Amino acid sequence: MSDVDREEDPEFQAAIRLALSSGIGPAKIQGLEAYFGSLAAALQATARQLQEVSGIGPKVAKTIVEANTLDIERELDHCRDFGIQILTRSDEAFPGLLREIVDPPTLLFVRGEFLASDELAVAIVGTRHATHYGKKQAERFGYELAKAGFTVVSGLARGIDAAAHRGAIKAGGRTIAFLGGGVSKIYPPEHVDLAEEVSQSGAIVSEAAPLVSPIAGAFPQRNRLITGMSLGVVIIEAALRSGALISARMAMEQNREVFAIPGQIDNPVARGVNSLIRDGATLVQSVDDVLEQLGPLRKPLKVSETQTVLAPAELQLNDQEQTVLQHIDLAPMSLDALVARSQLPVHRVLSTLSILEMKRLIVRTSGTTIQRTA
Repeated sequence: MSDVDREEDPEFQAAIRLALSSGIGPAKIQGLEAYFGSLAAALQATARQLQEVSGIGPKVAKTIVEANTLDIERELDHCRDFGIQILTRSDEAFPGLLREIVDPPTLLFVRGEFLASDELAVAIVGTRHATHYGKKQAERFGYELAKAGFTVVSGLARGIDAAAHRGAIKAGGRTIAFLGGGVSKIYPPEHVDLAEEVSQSGAIVSEAAPLVSPIAGAFPQRNRLITGMSLGVVIIEAALRSGALISARMAMEQNREVFAIPGQIDNPVARGVNSLIRDGATLVQSVDDVLEQLGPLRKPLKVSETQTVLAPAELQLNDQEQTVLQHIDLAPMSLDALVARSQLPVHRVLSTLSILEMKRLIVRTSGTTIQRTA
């Protein structure tokens, strides 16, 4: 479907109208779709009919009815003028991991672009009131994760988020920021330049329309996208009542890994993170700890012409280990066939297989056969 055809599609227009309407989040949109069969049909309903949907009272019903009078051309013109993509869940570029969460966004407004490699993403979040130590660790982990081939995901907030983005950018890697407001209403305002750097190194993204100003209630909602986009989330400095702890809970509910960097026990902004460790979050001291803990990807990811990744731990391998691994099949194969394929001496292949087996990237199915783990 061309951009012109899509903009004339009633379902697309309905989604835009709801994105411009306050107080209508993903749960209500899902309820409307389920009840009426489509968002376009929901916008044709009366206020009385809308109130038959669970969670929609008179005030929200009135907002939905009034959505039909909104001027969406202004927003569409703005998107065209400033190079903002509007992605629906049916678009190929829409992140696959976000399609799978319980409450996926209906639309994403994107400055920059998503790439297939963004399937390898790790979130870094924490307090806005970060200490020097916290910001140093956030930048370090952002840098090292990006160097390892991961996309670093965060929320462009002051403190930990900003340091994580800057670390990824310094590494020449990819980073993605999910915002609480529209992508043309950068918050905090002093991060306008950082937002531009992020959009050049990945993307800034929101489910709110570009010119919508951020409101406090939108940030917890935004957090589910940060964790949903990621294989795991690293928490760095969080007080006992912190948005980062909300992100940790959401990550657990989304079946994502939760990692925590310990802080000083007498530091108030470390109490939440230390509590996470006490309650079972994985304590991490280096990026290697993160890579070792992450499980297999939901599908093979081709990261270069010669490398297909099945598990994040494969990114730690040296050239020889990578060469041997790439020649091992998912089905059992003989050692002789592997030596012939890799064109390496037998003793090197055997020593490398021992390393790959310890890293749980292969299994020996018998004395003379091996296979790559899924």
